[in-house]
Amino acid sequence: MDPVRNPYSPGAGSPPPALVGRDRELETFDIAVQRLTQGRSAKSQLLTGLRGTGKTVLLREFGRIAGRHDWVHEKIEATADLAFVEGIFILVRKALLRLRVRDRIRDRVGRAFGALSAFRVTYRVPDIGIDVDLGVEPAVGRADTGLLDEDLADLFIEVGEAAQAGGIGVLLTIDELQYVSQENLAALIVGLHQVSQEQLPFIVAGAGLPSLPGLVGEAKSYAERLFDFLEINSLTPADARLALSHPAEAEGIAWSAAALDSVVDLARGYPYFLQEFGKHAWNVAAGPDVIEQGDVDAAAPVAIHELDTGFYRVRLARTTDAERAYLRAMAALGPGPCGSGEVARAMAKTTTQVGSLRDSLIKRGLIYSPRWGRLAFTVPMFDEYVSRVSTEQW
Repeated sequence: MDPVRNPYSPGAGSPPPALVGRDRELETFDIAVQRLTQGRSAKSQLLTGLRGTGKTVLLREFGRIAGRHDWVHEKIEATADLAFVEGIFILVRKALLRLRVRDRIRDRVGRAFGALSAFRVTYRVPDIGIDVDLGVEPAVGRADTGLLDEDLADLFIEVGEAAQAGGIGVLLTIDELQYVSQENLAALIVGLHQVSQEQLPFIVAGAGLPSLPGLVGEAKSYAERLFDFLEINSLTPADARLALSHPAEAEGIAWSAAALDSVVDLARGYPYFLQEFGKHAWNVAAGPDVIEQGDVDAAAPVAIHELDTGFYRVRLARTTDAERAYLRAMAALGPGPCGSGEVARAMAKTTTQVGSLRDSLIKRGLIYSPRWGRLAFTVPMFDEYVSRVSTEQW
């Protein structure tokens, strides 16, 4: 098939597999935006799931939904290296800049900038590659206490009130939320709690690994009242087939039933994997108008190689030899979950001796604990990847 027309390539224009079967999540968010626009209460959203399930794609779609309601949307990805207050500063600054273009609320946005300026001074936000001179004097008594939870609440309320004055709202999306420290996560929750009590058109949507609900609950016990937790899993076989067949049909191409079943089985319903196998099956197919089982057979090694050298290997870039040995011991026990004691025994060590390795891998987002004493990979089919590659390859 013509690779130029490949509907599975990133940015090809066709709906990505991650959005298939997600009607409930999209409707939940749309209703929340509409309620807040009308001055009613609604919860912020937290998407949780393994890597490759489409959480980032859903956050991007949330932004499009907000845009259809004339809301301002700004996004950021949390990392282990980005300081939380700097990330919040960037988000709020960009949101206010977009609100400021609306003449009727320019003065109200200027007041919010005063609070943001006070926040910058209080937390000594450095020059992080942007012009941090906001052009206004720091406000006194707003976002300047040095208590992060109170100051975040002040910031969010200022932004929400400015948006409300213009009859619109603000959405902030934060990806990889599991990297935010418990202290900062608690402050974020407190800030959102105070905003929610004012029923302002301001909402945060976050995404993170399956450990996120536990982290949020540990940060603040009342967090479950503030968020809709939406678990994003692999697609059902029926939805996985639709995710593959619909983009091709839009280009006048069909899949044979055997080829569809083969890719669904290989990808296990994970949207990112479906997209990779679909992309390579399209590229090797001779056509003219059907993707056959033989095309999938030819494409599978190419897709798997690309997953191994990209999706999997990139997540090992910063791991130590000892951490990789821990991952290999886990993988030898199967897809999981497995017991932390089992992993230690497989390494001929005690759980105490390898406890620091377990903790560092959790912090890196490579494994998580679904319940006490149990461990699982955050990356789908990671055990199969380890069995395919030699120690020297990773």
